[in-house]
Amino acid sequence: MDARVVTPGRRLGLTSEYIPGQGVYVRNDTIISSSRGTLEITNPIHNSSSGTGPDETLNKIIDVPQGEDSKTQKPIISVVKSKFPSTIPTVGSIILGKVTKINIKQAFVIILSVGDLLCHEEFNGIISISTLEILPNRVQDVRATEKDKVQIFNSFRPGDVIRAKVISLGDQKSYYLSTASNELGVIFAQATLTGNTMIPISWQEMKDPVTNTVEFRKCAKPN
Repeated sequence: MDARVVTPGRRLGLTSEYIPGQGVYVRNDTIISSSRGTLEITNPIHNSSSGTGPDETLNKIIDVPQGEDSKTQKPIISVVKSKFPSTIPTVGSIILGKVTKINIKQAFVIILSVGDLLCHEEFNGIISISTLEILPNRVQDVRATEKDKVQIFNSFRPGDVIRAKVISLGDQKSYYLSTASNELGVIFAQATLTGNTMIPISWQEMKDPVTNTVEFRKCAKPN
């Protein structure tokens, strides 16, 4: 039996490979998850007895051939309700994530937790330059027009842990995230050269307490 957490809409296999069980549906010969839960792949119940007992009823539902060697029958693929609390990000969720890579316009994030719940599966997020707006109500009273000067490289680095808000469900691969709030941004970062844990000294700078080296970050206001 296989066991991993899947989400609705996940393609699980083909009807030529599996018999669809509970928690799935078929579209164009593709078996798709209809709910969030644990993927289970099991051997079909083989019933050689006559009558209308539970085994025969199940075999009729999933169309398992009678009298056929179980080794030649296709396995049943199902999605059963997960034992873990739901941790799927939704619009408005506050998440903690780890930056995995950056480019000129975007930072790519693995979502670690949603609210107070750890994620039991991998969710990806993207922070784009358009969601890094510097708000005019900061302590420094930065003008809203200065948002055009924001650079991803001066806001995040790979390995940073951030607090962000889900602003869009995005596509099937990534959620769109924003740090455009005083409480959102980098909450943990290590110095590029030494690996020492840095401390925030302003909303846009962090310092290595050992070497006193300063690096730019989009820092979150401490709770």
